Amino acid sequence: MEAIKELTTLNFSLIFISVFIIFTGIKAIVSLAEWFFKKLGLETKWMKRKREDHELLIQTSQNVLELQNKHMEDMKESDKHDEEMRKDIKNLTDLFVEKQISDFRWEIINLADKISNGKVISRECYKHAISTYERYEKIIEEKGLTNGEVEISIQIINDSYKQKLKEGF
Repeated sequence: MEAIKELTTLNFSLIFISVFIIFTGIKAIVSLAEWFFKKLGLETKWMKRKREDHELLIQTSQNVLELQNKHMEDMKESDKHDEEMRKDIKNLTDLFVEKQISDFRWEIINLADKISNGKVISRECYKHAISTYERYEKIIEEKGLTNGEVEISIQIINDSYKQKLKEGF
């Protein structure tokens, strides 16, 4: 029972302050010992580990910066390749459209030439030429191009087709 009474009479704030002062003193002694070893050129395990951790942190930071720079270079290179691909795709698309226009023109002009030379043309050929001309006109309009020779040829085809229909084709 007396032990319990003695515990209740203890000054806990004084104990807390004493423990704080002791820890502060230990920290000061350790810092003083570290400074002393450093001045003598000696290195303890703890100091060596601290130095190695610091060097590792610096090396990791440098590696991260190198990776970041490499990433930025790779992104620029990727953007450059993407732009080249866009240009190539646009060129291929333009080539395809030019080929398609040329093919449509050839079909229409060729049929008009056959009609002008008096060859017999079937109803399906007339219908195909007219639908080809409609597709041709649509492409020409989309691309903002002009139509010249094909207009004359389609006029020949239309006139011939109308004449054939009048004759009971």
